[in-house]
Amino acid sequence: MNNEYIEKREGGYYIAGTQVSIDSVVHSFNAGSSPEAIQESFPLLKLAQVFGAIEFYLGNKTEINGYLAKTESSSSAAASQ
Repeated sequence: MNNEYIEKREGGYYIAGTQVSIDSVVHSFNAGSSPEAIQESFPLLKLAQVFGAIEFYLGNKTEINGYLAKTESSSSAAASQ
């Protein structure tokens, strides 16, 4: 993974230097939000960071979709207990 906008830490992917997960950006993007609308939802982020996260997602779609599926199933399992 070589992307200045994404950090992998604590088992997750985050916008570099923030606590904003890539999950949030990807879900908004997949729901049809524009990069500008995503940035408005996360004012801590610069527009370049949003574009960088989207670029990372699109370039690593299989890996990130697998990660998202795994985290969603873990969340569902924890919620049902």
